[in-house]
Amino acid sequence: MSETDKWLTEYGESHEKINFAGIYWISVLMLVIGTVGILWSLPVPVEFARISPVLNWGSSFLMAAVVYYFIISMPLAIGMLPFIFGIAAVETWLVGSDYSLVRVSNLLFALSLAGLYLGHHGNGGLKAVFRDIQLMMIAPVWLLSNLYKRFGIPY
Repeated sequence: MSETDKWLTEYGESHEKINFAGIYWISVLMLVIGTVGILWSLPVPVEFARISPVLNWGSSFLMAAVVYYFIISMPLAIGMLPFIFGIAAVETWLVGSDYSLVRVSNLLFALSLAGLYLGHHGNGGLKAVFRDIQLMMIAPVWLLSNLYKRFGIPY
């Protein structure tokens, strides 16, 4: 079994008994968007701005996630690129909108914690929520790997 399969199997086994699956998976998405938004809004060194106006802690986090995805599996990494670009597009849109990136990100983060808790209520509770925060960038890959399995795409 490859390292990728070990990670995905471990994640899958810890999420077999999810309550309110729809709310849970929306909460995972909100957790990713909220966390990246919080990182996106942090002050950056002047050198970052000189390189690119979108180089910040949030975009750096997304780039690190992509590098990690390419390390664990080329097909999964390629499949994750639209998701990563989508997250970056949402954050870029929020920065240019009338909405406060920090407020929206904090709200999404807080709502995601509530949804994750509902999903794990009775099956690990807060401990499982904290584990989800640690593995938040594995969840989308796990979903994609299930889609790949369904369509017979090797990863």
